[in-house]
Amino acid sequence: MNITFRQMKVLLAVAEHGSITAAAQACFITQPTVSMQLKTMSDEVGLSLYEVIGKRVFLTAAGEAVAQSARLMQDEINFLEQTISAMKGHTQGRLRVALASTAKYFVPRMLGSFYKQYPEIDIAFEVLNRDGVVSRLKSNADDLYIMSIPPADMDIERHRFLENPLVVIAALDHPLSTKKRLKRTHIANELFVLREAGSGTRLACNHYFETHQFKPKVRLELGSNEAIKQAVAGGLGLAVISRHALHQEPEIDGLVILPVEDFPIHSNWWIIFPKGKRLSPIASIFLEHLKKCT
Repeated sequence: MNITFRQMKVLLAVAEHGSITAAAQACFITQPTVSMQLKTMSDEVGLSLYEVIGKRVFLTAAGEAVAQSARLMQDEINFLEQTISAMKGHTQGRLRVALASTAKYFVPRMLGSFYKQYPEIDIAFEVLNRDGVVSRLKSNADDLYIMSIPPADMDIERHRFLENPLVVIAALDHPLSTKKRLKRTHIANELFVLREAGSGTRLACNHYFETHQFKPKVRLELGSNEAIKQAVAGGLGLAVISRHALHQEPEIDGLVILPVEDFPIHSNWWIIFPKGKRLSPIASIFLEHLKKCT
């Protein structure tokens, strides 16, 4: 099978962006060139590698198989480039990290000292919900992954990273906002604004609710911490949210942390990657840097 690495990079760009136009821009080539490369690969394989549904481009099963091999080859080339760079006394290259959305509140703050020591390293973050991070983990699309609840059905390497306390918040003018101590019965009749099903925060909440036989009255389910904070500040209900997603002084955003019994819920952030994955020199350096930040 005669497929060039350049062609494989084009296929990976199409898989990542879901668009011929965006893939062409990412690869600095024209749209006709992308289409021609895809056709050449499809002819070589003997099967269609992609299909267009609506305005999106999706890889077929054959396309996914080729893309998986392309990612492995790309990882090997990146590893070689970084290894040779290290032999020359340089540390430079690209690092790909996928973050669960709440991690965006603290991971960027940890980069200052890292960039001072390694200014030639380029870090690309993918900020997604938990399902999105798991999807990229399954396809081995990045060097490292950061999430609060790693998937239990995958063979992965995990490193405990940082505590992730989940707290109950209310609007600053909520009737419970001045209480010094609250039992679960005090919030039993309150309406809740919760993260979407499948998110790390929601999974931790559900475990807490089941353990304590607490059934929250859910008014809204939202897919972002910012939307939840705005909804709570607007008086739509209480919420359970990571302390990392809040300002150091929550009242600045019109919010207050309620002192509910058995809160905060204690969980952790984890740095993970597939078991057996050979980390690049840069990924290993970044992993050790993050572990020192805890």
